[in-house]
Amino acid sequence: MPDGGPPARDGGQAELQELRARVAVLEARRTDPPKHPAKSFLAAVLIVLGCLLAPLGVVAAWAADVVGDTDRYVETVAPLASDPAVQDAAADRVTDALMTHIDLSTLLSGAAPEERPRLEKALGGLGDSLEDAVRGFVHEKAREVTGSDAFATVWTEANRTVHASVDKALTGSGGGAVRVEGDAVTLDLAPVVEQVKQRLVDGGMGFAARIPEVHTDFTLVRSDDIGKVKSGLRLLQILGDRLPVLAVLLVAGGVLLARRRRRALVAGALAVAVTTGLLGIGLRVFRAFYLDALPAGVSPEAAGAVYDTLTGLLHTMVRAAVALGLVVALAAWLTGPGRRAALARGLWTSGIGAARATADRSGLRTGPVGPFVHRYRAWITGALVAAALAGYVLWPHPTGWVVLGLALALLLALALVEFLAAEAPADAPPPEPAAPPA
Repeated sequence: MPDGGPPARDGGQAELQELRARVAVLEARRTDPPKHPAKSFLAAVLIVLGCLLAPLGVVAAWAADVVGDTDRYVETVAPLASDPAVQDAAADRVTDALMTHIDLSTLLSGAAPEERPRLEKALGGLGDSLEDAVRGFVHEKAREVTGSDAFATVWTEANRTVHASVDKALTGSGGGAVRVEGDAVTLDLAPVVEQVKQRLVDGGMGFAARIPEVHTDFTLVRSDDIGKVKSGLRLLQILGDRLPVLAVLLVAGGVLLARRRRRALVAGALAVAVTTGLLGIGLRVFRAFYLDALPAGVSPEAAGAVYDTLTGLLHTMVRAAVALGLVVALAAWLTGPGRRAALARGLWTSGIGAARATADRSGLRTGPVGPFVHRYRAWITGALVAAALAGYVLWPHPTGWVVLGLALALLLALALVEFLAAEAPADAPPPEPAAPPA
């Protein structure tokens, strides 16, 4: 062997190390874009504004949907007619209104002779005091009305008829059967009073037919800040679905301007989830303060039922936004260059590769599908992601479970693409001729 062999080998190793160092420097320069303080500051401002507008966008979408859509509003408040707390509260209001028009001193004397035995029998079974007996009898008839299908029909049709008044009551001026009085949004129960009067007549109180038309209010919402709520809700209703879109565009613009876009996307998505989640927590906390501040004449159970019903869709939107933010943040992190993300992707790829190898050994082949999927895998992946986003946008009132289901369906579709994306077979040497039979 000629002299100088080992030094030449050492020189080659040194040159290889130098080339690797240069490549590392070039890669670092490529992955670490130049710093632009003003651009980074603007990106941070856009992301922060988008995150702050995200919960307001959810409230705006809810206001435009529930208050602005008659069918959605009726669908939202219809279950209240079957709520026992609401039925009891309505019966109490009707009883109080009717008792102010009943003269107890002339009650029995004014009754017709043929009605007196039935009336005395009815009142005698309800208590010792005449006033208590009459009140109990009236309340019993009122509770029968509020617990019947007729009350549900009256409730639904009244809310459908006066939806325009609800819109005005919650967003500006009053009027109609639903109106703003001071610090409360009230509903007139006059149709229910008329039905109770008819039941009193049928029960032996013929004089109830002479009671004039009675209007009594059922409180839907009561708050000391109803004026502020009206102004804010009116503004959010005008913005409607445009405010959530604006929040998304602000966050997207901040991500595009950021130096490290993937990290900015993860941070922005998590921030949207956190701020929207704080809105949900705030709704729960405000419910407790709202019920504690109710006056003595308002049923806390009925007020709580109304509050929960009106904010039910809002809670659903909050959970969907939180789930979407978490899914986007997780997806951005898993596709990043981090060590743990790379480990997760390696486990994913190796698991699917093992399944594909098992299928190959079993004689299952993808045929021409495998090379086709491998060639257009990027386009297929983009189409699947776009389809998942379109499903979320077009889904009517998506919930958190809908977001989770779409994410799992997308994950399953991507796994199938990875399984089918087999590389095109290279040109293999011709097979050796078979040996002649012995």
